[in-house]
Amino acid sequence: MTSVSLPDPVIRSPGTRVDAAALERALRERVGGEVRFDAGSRGAYSTDASNYRQVPIGVVVPRTVDDAAAAIAACREHGAPVVSRGGGTSLAGQTCNVAVVIDWSKYCHGLVSVDPDAGTCVVEPGIVLDELNAQLAPHRLMFGPRPATHDHCTLGGMIGNNSCGATAQAYGKTADNVVRLEVLTHDGERFWAGPTSDEEYAAIIAAGGRRAGIYRALRELSQSCADQIRERYPQIPRRVSGYNLDSLLPEQGFDVARALTGSESTLVTILHAELRLVPKPAAQALVVLGYPDIASAADAAPRIAPHQPEQLEGLDDRLITFERERRMNPEALRLLPEGRGWLMVIFSGDSQDEADAKARALVDDLRGTEHEPTVKFYDDPAHEKELADVREVALGATARPPDMPDTWEGWEDSAVPPDRLGDYLRDLIKLYDEFGYSGSALYGHFGQGCVHTRIPFDLVTAEGIAAFRRFIERAADLVVSYGGSFSGEHGDGQARGELLPKMFGEDLVRAFGQFKAIFDPENLMNPGKVVAPYRIDENLRLGASWSPRDYGSYFSYPDDDGRFQRAVMRCVGVGKCRHADGGVMCPSYMVTREEEDSTRGRSRLLFEMLEGHADSPVTAGWRSTEVRDALDLCLACKGCKKDCPAEVDMATMKAEFLAHHYAGRLRPRAHYSMGWLPAVAQVASRAPRLVNAVTQAPVLRDVLTAVGGIDRRRQIPLFAGQTLQAWAAAHDPGPSGLRGEVVLWPDTFTNHLTPGVGRAAVEVMEAAGWRVVVPSQPLCCGLTWISTGQLATARRVLQRSVDTLAPYLRRGARVVGLEPSCTAVFRSDASELMPGNQDVQRLRQQTVTLAELLQDHTDGWQPPHLDGKAIAQTHCHQHAIMGYDADQALLRAAGVDLDVLDAGCCGLAGNFGFEAGHYDVSRACGERVLLPAVRDAAASTMVLADGFSCRTQIEQGDTGRTPVHLAEVLAAGLRGEPVRPSRPTPPGAADYVRLGAGAASVAGVAFGAVAWRRRKHR
Repeated sequence: MTSVSLPDPVIRSPGTRVDAAALERALRERVGGEVRFDAGSRGAYSTDASNYRQVPIGVVVPRTVDDAAAAIAACREHGAPVVSRGGGTSLAGQTCNVAVVIDWSKYCHGLVSVDPDAGTCVVEPGIVLDELNAQLAPHRLMFGPRPATHDHCTLGGMIGNNSCGATAQAYGKTADNVVRLEVLTHDGERFWAGPTSDEEYAAIIAAGGRRAGIYRALRELSQSCADQIRERYPQIPRRVSGYNLDSLLPEQGFDVARALTGSESTLVTILHAELRLVPKPAAQALVVLGYPDIASAADAAPRIAPHQPEQLEGLDDRLITFERERRMNPEALRLLPEGRGWLMVIFSGDSQDEADAKARALVDDLRGTEHEPTVKFYDDPAHEKELADVREVALGATARPPDMPDTWEGWEDSAVPPDRLGDYLRDLIKLYDEFGYSGSALYGHFGQGCVHTRIPFDLVTAEGIAAFRRFIERAADLVVSYGGSFSGEHGDGQARGELLPKMFGEDLVRAFGQFKAIFDPENLMNPGKVVAPYRIDENLRLGASWSPRDYGSYFSYPDDDGRFQRAVMRCVGVGKCRHADGGVMCPSYMVTREEEDSTRGRSRLLFEMLEGHADSPVTAGWRSTEVRDALDLCLACKGCKKDCPAEVDMATMKAEFLAHHYAGRLRPRAHYSMGWLPAVAQVASRAPRLVNAVTQAPVLRDVLTAVGGIDRRRQIPLFAGQTLQAWAAAHDPGPSGLRGEVVLWPDTFTNHLTPGVGRAAVEVMEAAGWRVVVPSQPLCCGLTWISTGQLATARRVLQRSVDTLAPYLRRGARVVGLEPSCTAVFRSDASELMPGNQDVQRLRQQTVTLAELLQDHTDGWQPPHLDGKAIAQTHCHQHAIMGYDADQALLRAAGVDLDVLDAGCCGLAGNFGFEAGHYDVSRACGERVLLPAVRDAAASTMVLADGFSCRTQIEQGDTGRTPVHLAEVLAAGLRGEPVRPSRPTPPGAADYVRLGAGAASVAGVAFGAVAWRRRKHR
C-alpha cells in the first residue's frame, strides 16, 4: 500500500478578523433558523460552567440539521470558526469560544428512529437524555450512561464530551455506546462513520474524494503511532483526556465514530448519532456504606466492583456538611449510616428480589473484612431518589460553601486506577493542604476511580492565579504518577489541553495535532481547545484584570456579603434551570427553550452588565435593554431560589434591576395599573359594583386593558361587595381566644377580591381556639410594587404596615398569611429590603401560613374529617420560601386523598400573566401540567390552590372549575357541608343600567357645562 504523507499538526494563530456583519447577512439568507448577533445573545453564550469566558461572534439556532449544515457552509466561506453547544454545562471551557456557536437544543432534538430488536436508535444532537429515555421507555430500553445533568444534557454534548455519569459503572462511557455518527467537516464533507472493516475501508478509498483522504490519513496515523498508543494510554475505566486514537487500532475495529467521540467539537460537527441501547432495569436496590473517611471508602471500592453494581459512588463528610448547612436534601441526609465517607452502591435486576439479593450479598461479603462498613439498605424508589439527589446536586452544593471562599473548577475530574484511588486521595488532600486549599469536598464515581471536587482557587489576583497554575501542574504530575487521566468525563477543553504532554508525551500530542489537521486543517473547529490550546490561565471568566462595577442596591443580599455583584455570581452554570419538566424552575425556559429565558442565561447577562471585562457586549449598566429583555419573561416565581443548587434568586435581582432601569423615567403601563393594584383596590372598594360594571363592560373593558397595558384576553378580576376588613369590623368572635391572639393579614387579594377565603380562615382559627384580629387600616405588604421594581414605594408601604403590626409582634402574636406571595414577602423580601428594622425581623420569624399555625402551633387540634380526593397546586413562592409540608400533613390528617401536582408555576404569576405580551407564555406554562390535570380531574375531586394567581389561571384556563383555598375546605368540613367557594358576583343587567344612567348623567352635566360656557362667552 502506498504510504500517505500526514499533515503537520495544527497551530493556533492569532486568527483572521471575521467580518461579522457580512457573516450575519449570509447566515440570515441561507439558514432556516435563528441567527443572533445581538449583544444579549453573545453575552448569554459567553461562558459555560467552567472558569473560562469568550464572547462569541454570534449564535445560530438551527431549526433542522440541514440548517446547521448550511450555517457551517456560510462560516466556511467567511473563514469563521464554529463550536457546537448542547446543554452548555461543560466544565473545561469547551463550549465557549470566539466563534459562531451552534445551539442544537431548541429545535434539533428529534428521536429519528428506534430499532428495538437491534437495540439501537438514531437521534438528532439536541435531544436531552431524560427526554430520549422517556421516549424509549415503552420499548423497555434506555441509553446507558447517565450524567448528573441527565435532565438537561443533550446527546450531542454527551458525545462531544464522552460523558459517563454514575451508570458508566455498568454501561461504560458514551464512546462505548455509540454505533455510528453522521458528521460534517468544516470544509463541507458529510458522511457516516463507525467501525470500519477492511472491505468497507477499501470501498471508501475506491470511491475517492475528501472522505477517502481522511480515512487514508487516519489509517496511516494509527499505524505510525500504534506502539505509543498501546504504551502511553492509561488502561483505566475513565481515560477521557486526549483524543481516542486507540479506537483506530486494528483490535478496536478502526472505529472512526468512537475516535471522534469526546473530540469536543474540535474536529467535526455531529449531525446524527446511532446509539446502542440497553434494557431498562425493572428494579433497583441501594445500599449505603459508611466508612471512617473518604480514603477508606475509596479503598473498599475495588472489593465492591466485582459484585457488578450499576453505580458505585463516593462522597465525603465535607459535601454532606455543605448540604446540611444549606438545608439541601434534609430528609435524605438523615438516611446516611454513621461515617465520614460513604459509598452509594446501586444494584439492578429483573425483579426486586434479584436486586435486593445482590445488595445483601455485597454486605455479607464485606462483613468481617478490613472494609466492613456501617450499612443502610433501601429498595424503595423514593428513598433511592432522595439519596441520588444528594450526589447529583454536589456541584452546586460545593460552589459557595458556608464559611469558605468560593470554589471553582480546574481540577474537578481526575481519574486513576480504582485500586489506587484511596492512596491518590490521601496524596491529593496533602496537596490541598500544601496550597492552602484544605476543606475542599471530594466525591465522584469511585468504582471507576473518578474524583470530582471544587477548590477555593483565588482567580482574581495575579498571585492567586499563579498559585492556581502551580497547583494544577503539581496535581497533573500526581495523576501521571498514578497512571491516571486528567479527565474522567468532563473533557480537556482549555482547562487541561495544555497539560496533555505530561500525560501522553510530545509524540502523541503531535499525533493529536495531526489528527485534528486531518479533519480540520484550517483550525476552525473550536480552536484553542484540546490541541494547540490556550493556556489554562487565559480567558478566565474572572482573572486579574476583572474589575466589575460595585452597584448600590435596594435589597441587602444578606447571603451575598450585602452586594448585588455577589448575588449575580451565584450562578455556576450547572444548567439545572434548563430542564423541561419537574420542579418550579424555570417556567419560561420550559416553554420557550431559550437560553436567555433560563435562570443561567439571565445570570450571564447580569454578569456581563457588571462590566468587569472590556469586551463585554453589555455596556449600558442598569439601562441595558439586553438585560431588560431577558428579564421580561422572568415570572419572578422564585423557583430558582429553591430549585437551583446555587440558590440563585432571580426574582429579587429582577426587581432590583427594574428599580434602577426605570429610575427617573416613564415605566410600562402595567407597572402603574398592576403595581398600584392595592391603591386601586382601595378606591374600588367604595363602589365595587360600579367598578365591576366598568371593568366587565365590553367596550370599556377593552379601553381599560389597553390603557393599563393588560392583555385583552385576560378577564379583569371582580372586586367583592364587602371587603374582609369591613366584615371583620362587624364580626362578633364569640367566646374564643383561649389559645391567644393571632393577626390575620388582610392582603389585597383576600381583602378586596376573595374575602370569602378570609372569612373561612377566621371561622377555622376561632374554632381552633384563637382570637383573630384583622387590622382595619389600609395595609399592604408591598408585593405588587416589589414585583414591578418600584422598591422605594414598596419600602414605604412596608414600613407603614410594619408600624401597624408592631404592637402585636412585640407581644409575640403570630401573623397568619393566606396569600402565599404576600406571606413570602414577610418571610423573605421584607427583611432584605429593611434589614436593620427589628420589627421586620420579628415579622419574618412570627409570620406563618394557616396550615403552619394549625399544624405546628395549635397543640391537640384535630382537623375535621374530609372524605374524597383533591389535587393541589402549590404556589411558587410557597414552594420557595415556606414549603408545603404543613399543608400536606394537615390535609392527610383530615383524610384527604391528596395529589400534589408537580406542575411548576401556574404561569399567571401575579402581574406577569396579565401584562400585554405575556399571555402566550403564561398560558403555555399552565398548559404544561396544571390545566390539563384540572380538566382531567373528576368533578368530585377538589381543586386546591391557595394562591390567587393560581386560582385565577385555573378559572381563566377553560377548565370549568373554581379552585378553593385550604381555609374554605377546612371551614366547610367544620360545618359538615360541601365546599362552596364564595366569589364576587359578576355585574348584572341592573348594574349596567346604573352604569349607563351614571354615564348619561355625567354626559349631561358635561354637555350642560359646555353649553353654559358658550352662552357666557357670546
